[in-house]
Amino acid sequence: MTPAHEAVEHGDLLRLRDLLDGGVDVEEIEGGLTLLQHAIDVELDGHVQSGEPLQVNVTAYLLARGADPLASSLAPGGSALHMARLGGHWLAVALIESTAKRRH
Repeated sequence: MTPAHEAVEHGDLLRLRDLLDGGVDVEEIEGGLTLLQHAIDVELDGHVQSGEPLQVNVTAYLLARGADPLASSLAPGGSALHMARLGGHWLAVALIESTAKRRH
């Protein structure tokens, strides 16, 4: 796993910030997932496993850094927005839709 994807996996926003500031591409793909797709996957898993409320910390940060929520990668799940919708990550869907409206 790349350092940026590892930071996403562990919700390490400070490390992710440092990596992006150091030149890591916000659209980096590892294992067929962009950083944003990975964030949505991790946030959904955390919710399902713990029963705690959904979180969007990493998703929000990646969107703020310019990640494209409509980009598809090699993953069969489609774009980050599509993954969030399919997974029932309503909080990420609302954030992505709001961000996409402002960008266009």
